[in-house]
Amino acid sequence: MDKIRSISALEMLDSRGRPTLGVVVTLYNRATAMASVPAGASIGELEACELRDRDPKRYLGQGVRRAVANVNEVIAPRLRRESASDQRRLDGLLREMDGTNDKSNLGANAMLGVSLAVARVAARVQEKPLYRHLRELAGMKSEKAWVLPIPLMNILNGGRHARNNVDFQEFMVFPAGAPTFAEGLRYGVETFLTLERLLDEAGRTTSVGDEGGFAPDLNQNEEAIRLVLDAITAAGYHPGREICIALDVAASEFFENDEYEFKKSDGTRLRADGMAQLYGDLINDYPIVSIEDGLSEQDWDGWKGLTQALGKQVQLVGDDLFATHAEVLARGIREGVGNAILVKPNQIGTLTETLEVIALAKKTGYGVIVSHRAGDTEDTFIADLAVATNAGQIKAGSPCRSERTAKYNRLLVIEKELGTQSCYGQAVFRSHRP
Repeated sequence: MDKIRSISALEMLDSRGRPTLGVVVTLYNRATAMASVPAGASIGELEACELRDRDPKRYLGQGVRRAVANVNEVIAPRLRRESASDQRRLDGLLREMDGTNDKSNLGANAMLGVSLAVARVAARVQEKPLYRHLRELAGMKSEKAWVLPIPLMNILNGGRHARNNVDFQEFMVFPAGAPTFAEGLRYGVETFLTLERLLDEAGRTTSVGDEGGFAPDLNQNEEAIRLVLDAITAAGYHPGREICIALDVAASEFFENDEYEFKKSDGTRLRADGMAQLYGDLINDYPIVSIEDGLSEQDWDGWKGLTQALGKQVQLVGDDLFATHAEVLARGIREGVGNAILVKPNQIGTLTETLEVIALAKKTGYGVIVSHRAGDTEDTFIADLAVATNAGQIKAGSPCRSERTAKYNRLLVIEKELGTQSCYGQAVFRSHRP
């Protein structure tokens, strides 16, 4: 009943107008499901390989016909007649077929598209919502609580996400003080729209970056934090109580020769201890509860110092640092680096490996934030993944652009379906927050 009849892929577009893969899995009982794969802008060195054609005559070299061919000609014949319900076996076969550590043979984009589509069609056959099927795959079937995640909503963009003079990549609102996900979403939307009004009144641009946040030119990075704070207050909320602030610095993007240079803004140069001091000052002055990629993925010694200095005050999130990789996260746990991980399935390439990383983080008390990518699609898989694993936090971008709002709308549907069985993510966040 759940045997795979066919797997097919096609080239489609992501939110930045660049090619990506859509993968369709069909079973012998005619059940079918599709998944599409996102792509990053700032890409960590340890991320699994995203296979691109590099043919300058098509899509400026960004085509994915090779990855599509790998699905149609290599993966599909091998997985035909396999059970869609045996996710671990199927993901193991994908890794075996690829035969590399970084998925560079088949391409992590090809593998992930198949992996996610298989999970979705298996849920369909069992007539279960995807989040319930994913909970079983995660080994959490006996877990009774369902946690709707707190959204880290990117409302102001810089770094690689925007063509402005702001070095830090994302300035996010974190509505931890809301009673429900729906209310937390409303808090964030109202703050976002208020920020738009404040920017417009100040004669600044209200164009948006890759993830839907506004992207004005500013005098310095701290001015962006002040703008977000002003928007929270002007929207009628109490900073630090109902809405906090989170940063994604993406420091690897401006790290060179053991220094961090703010090339887009004022040219400031700091070493790791100087960055830690900067963050300490910002934490003291503003209601900042989370800092992602505050230092480079290459700067492990700096990360140790940063964690020792601020790890008891704020959530320190590794994105490029950990790259959704269990072995790298295990090293971070051993060495006392960071206290939370950003989880992006396309950084590792299969659903099974993604669930293993989440399990390791939760077991060791690290925070988990399930995340989108800068180049995303309307696929809502990560919304179900966040709820299934009780991650407690999700990054899906601003409440603007359909590839971002699709995730939020899916979470609203899940919250309604679960009703009184669910709670909002404050408890999970507080349980691991320093």
